[in-house]
Amino acid sequence: MGWWQVNADTLAGSRFLLSPLAETFACLKLLHAGVGRHPGEQAWLAAHLPVYRRLLADDPVTALLVRAGLGKKWIADFLTPTPRDEESFEEGVARVRAADPGQARAHLRLSLAGPLPVALERDDLPERAARLLEYVWAETVRPCWDRRRRVLEADVVARTAQVGRGGWAAVLDALRPGTHWLGENRFQVNLHEYPPQEVSGAQLVLVPVTPQAGWVSWDDPPHRYAVVYPCAGALADTDARRASVPAGLGTLLGRTRAQVLILLGSPLSTTQLTALTGQGLGSVGRHLRVLLDAGLVERRRAGRSVLYSRTGAGQVLVEAASGVGAGTVPSLGTASIRA
Repeated sequence: MGWWQVNADTLAGSRFLLSPLAETFACLKLLHAGVGRHPGEQAWLAAHLPVYRRLLADDPVTALLVRAGLGKKWIADFLTPTPRDEESFEEGVARVRAADPGQARAHLRLSLAGPLPVALERDDLPERAARLLEYVWAETVRPCWDRRRRVLEADVVARTAQVGRGGWAAVLDALRPGTHWLGENRFQVNLHEYPPQEVSGAQLVLVPVTPQAGWVSWDDPPHRYAVVYPCAGALADTDARRASVPAGLGTLLGRTRAQVLILLGSPLSTTQLTALTGQGLGSVGRHLRVLLDAGLVERRRAGRSVLYSRTGAGQVLVEAASGVGAGTVPSLGTASIRA
């Protein structure tokens, strides 16, 4: 397993941030895999995968670059520069484009765990990678970035609240498969075998993405480390969102009120619920008041925000109506937060 040595001060100073470039690279990984893990990803792939495959069929060098860079075990480091605060996609992809060609080839050899194909012994690999990422951003991510950002923000709010309840160890344990707080200042970041990294005194950032993807990256210097992880919300379409409300629960509570209860599998604010449901702030407030009075949701303060979540009674009601134990309901263009 791979693990990092993280002291208390570094952990206390760690934070979440959003990265358009990380989101775009995660979408590139999804296109490369070609298999969606839930209806939202499947619908997105159906819309974009055919064009993506035609693009690579017409550019065999870039197609080979993608296959080499997204190796089975390692990702070529130059493709995933560590996210920075408030960095736009354009600023991030400029760092990919500026990668040293010799280092890019070295990263690809490590990703392949062997020699580089002759076709990739060239100096324009960073430029080709940047152009491909620009295509994925422009055609598949930017048109729905506002919706994706709301999903990511909801995840950050829920995990920040989790820090308050159970500390950083509880959050790190649940980031993605393979992450685990081992104790004694040790953070397992994945299941790969490589020497421990000394992260104490460095900057540690946690970066959610909407596809079910994840990786780690670091810059040395300036000693900045990142764990990219799949957020707890899923992207799907409006039809899937409407169908996600069980008929019986919709009849009992009203469709919008039932939708609010379903979304509150993890803590959300009224602002987030307004964005996710498309309802006005006043309407969401009225639905929350009814659910509060019925004992189906509860509220608590986290910093400057008031967060709402399902109570045990609300959870039982959702599970009974859904016929499942997890209470997870995907929604297209919105977030369904897993409890």
